[in-house]
Amino acid sequence: MLGRGCASSPSLSTRQAEQVKNGITIGQAATFVGVTVKTVRHYHKLGLVKEPERDSSGYRRYGSAELLRLVRVRTLAAAGVPLAEVGPLLDADPAGFDAALAGVERQLTERIEELIARRDMLHRLADGDRALLPDRAVALLERMLGLGFPADEVAAAREGWVLANALVPEGFDDYLTQVEYALDDPRYVALIKRGAEAAAWEPDDPRIDELATAMADHFLANPAHLKIVTGLQARTEAATRYRLIAHHGEEQGSTAAGALALVETKLRAAGIHIPRPDSH
Repeated sequence: MLGRGCASSPSLSTRQAEQVKNGITIGQAATFVGVTVKTVRHYHKLGLVKEPERDSSGYRRYGSAELLRLVRVRTLAAAGVPLAEVGPLLDADPAGFDAALAGVERQLTERIEELIARRDMLHRLADGDRALLPDRAVALLERMLGLGFPADEVAAAREGWVLANALVPEGFDDYLTQVEYALDDPRYVALIKRGAEAAAWEPDDPRIDELATAMADHFLANPAHLKIVTGLQARTEAATRYRLIAHHGEEQGSTAAGALALVETKLRAAGIHIPRPDSH
């Protein structure tokens, strides 16, 4: 080596020479590998890296074998391999090592997909309705506003749809299809707008019965539109779920509640199955 035997080069003491020969300290090992001393000791505790023997001075000295093992453990841990799986992975044969790595890759892919889904949910939360409703439903709400539905009516529909999507998820997509179809019919749009106006009427206003009759007749004459009323009926606890969705936000005894109850009564009289509040 260059400098060996030069008179100007200081000679190593016997103790320093012994230290170099026997290895390096845990602090040096941690620095060389790029981890902390605490991490090295944790690897020892888990049995991932064997603790070296102490030298004559009482210090544990790390040689190249220990350093190589430390590098391998640190690299696998940094790649996302759980520490509990690092030991068996390092001790596996080549075929087992490849199979284990493939398994870890699948786990990481699943975690990445989950994190992406969470990130997308955060983005949807920032966009309001999109966190709780599919894009298709949000587009329908925007369409209702464009058709001139009152903002409070659209807000009520939004809340009802959130409940419907949660309580009857298996029927929600078909329900949206029926709403899309119905919004193309000016008669249906006019009736629903009229119903929104009725919220300001007195509960005993005679126009309420007229409106309920008109709505019931329209639904009976248009089976596809009728599915808007009958489509969100769950397989279990149908009456409870239907009531929570259909009557959401309505105060007992209010004009809106009375009008809807009248429509339901008229449809039941025509043979249409609509869950009753006292049924199960």
